[in-house]
Amino acid sequence: MSGNYSILVGTTGAGLFQSPDGGESWSRIRDPFPGESQVRALAVDPQSPNVVYAGSNNGIYRSEDSGSNWVKLDSPMAGLNIWSIAIDPSDSDTIFAGTSPPFVFRSKDGGKSWQKLSAAIAQECAIGSPRVTAMLVDPEGQGTVFAGVEIDGVYRSRDGGDTWSHVDSGIANPDIHGMALSFGEHKTLLVSTPNEIFASQDEGETFQSLAVTSSFPMPYCRWVAVKADDPNVLFAANGDAAIGNTGTIQRSTDGGKSWETRPLPVEPNSPLWNFATHSSDPDLILANSIYGELYRSADGGDSWEKLKKEFTEVRALAWTPN
Repeated sequence: MSGNYSILVGTTGAGLFQSPDGGESWSRIRDPFPGESQVRALAVDPQSPNVVYAGSNNGIYRSEDSGSNWVKLDSPMAGLNIWSIAIDPSDSDTIFAGTSPPFVFRSKDGGKSWQKLSAAIAQECAIGSPRVTAMLVDPEGQGTVFAGVEIDGVYRSRDGGDTWSHVDSGIANPDIHGMALSFGEHKTLLVSTPNEIFASQDEGETFQSLAVTSSFPMPYCRWVAVKADDPNVLFAANGDAAIGNTGTIQRSTDGGKSWETRPLPVEPNSPLWNFATHSSDPDLILANSIYGELYRSADGGDSWEKLKKEFTEVRALAWTPN
C-alpha cells in the first residue's frame, strides 16, 4: 500500500500516537486525551475504515479521519480501564467494549449511548481484578459475540449481547489473552493463553489444544492473529516471559499444525504483544513489542522490518487505509 495508510499506537505511558503516512512521521494525539491516558484498545470500523475507536482509562473516543482528530463519547465507562473494543461487521453502529473491573458494554447507535450488559464475569482473580482483554463479533454468527477474560475464561452471547454464558470447556488455563476467528473449511475460534493456543470449531462449545507454546523457542504467548485472506496462515506473538527481555513471531501456514519462527531484523527488547491487520491489504501486517518497538511485514509475514519510531509501553495497535 506504499505508505497510504495510517498507523495508530496506544500506550500506557504517553497516550495515543498516529502516523498518517505509514510510519514516516508521527504525532502524539493530545486533544481530547488527558496527558497520561492509557490507551489499551483500538478498533477500526470494518465498513468505514476512516472511523476508529480508542478505549482508555478515562473513556472511549471516536475518530472519523483515520485517527487524526478525536471526540470523547459520553459513556458509563468513566473510571474503568477499557481493554478491548469490537465492532459488528454487519452493523457498525453496534459496538462492544470490555473493561477492568470486568464488564461488557454495548452501543447500538455508533457510540452515542451505551448499555452495561449482563455477563456475570468473576470480579476477582489471581491478578486482582480480571479484565476483558479480547472481544469478537462473529460476522457469520447471527448475533454471536465472544469475550475473553484475563483471568476468567471465555464468554459467549448468541443474541447480540443480551445474555451470556461461560464457554471454555477444554481450555486448561482461563487466563485469556487474545482471540481471533478463522474462516476456512471449518470456522474456527482461536484463543491464546500464556502457554497454549486453543481452537474451537463449534462456536465455543468445546476447545482443543492447537499449540503448546513450550514447543516454541519462547514459551510465553500473548496474541494470535489470522491473515485476512488466508485462514490457514496464523500468527502468534511470543516472548521469554510476561514481562520479559525478548520475543519472537511465530507463523503457521497450515492452520496451526506446524509453526515456524520468522526472522526479525533485530532482537526485540521485550515480548511481542499485538498484531494489526486489515482486509484492504492482507500482506501488510504490523506487530509490536510491549516496550515500544514496531515491526512491519509487507509480504504476509515472510520478512519483517523494524520501524524507526519507538514508544513507551504499547498495549494497542491498528492500521487503516487512508
